[in-house]
Amino acid sequence: MPYYDHPRAAVTADVALFAGSSDARKVLLILRGNEPFVGSWALPGGFVDEGELVEDAARRELLEETGVRWDDALTQVGAYGDPGRDPRGWTVSVVWTAHVGDVVLDAVGGDDAAKAEWYAVADLPALAFDHNRIVSDALDRVQSI
Repeated sequence: MPYYDHPRAAVTADVALFAGSSDARKVLLILRGNEPFVGSWALPGGFVDEGELVEDAARRELLEETGVRWDDALTQVGAYGDPGRDPRGWTVSVVWTAHVGDVVLDAVGGDDAAKAEWYAVADLPALAFDHNRIVSDALDRVQSI
């Protein structure tokens, strides 16, 4: 087993999935069923399994938490790892985005998500973690594609 001099962060993958026209844009959110932030809205996502590609983890978590299977392109928004963003410890999230078109896809909460719903970007609730910032960054990214 190799020796590491440096602490290692946990890695997560989140998805900012958008639908609708630019004047009525919506984002798919989940209601967290577990701590931290139980009862708060967040982007679908979760921990990357050992040996799993990060993009594959994003697609898996999206499906598990919302029932939405997205096989088309995902665009990487960035990596988010500010200290304190996750009360469980040092966690770096790689965030992906896509625009599914003008029609919202059916979504239902699953796994550790109590609910899954599409929210108007113009009227978002306060989101868990740093997800309000991430939604803003992802919206900028998806509009430039």
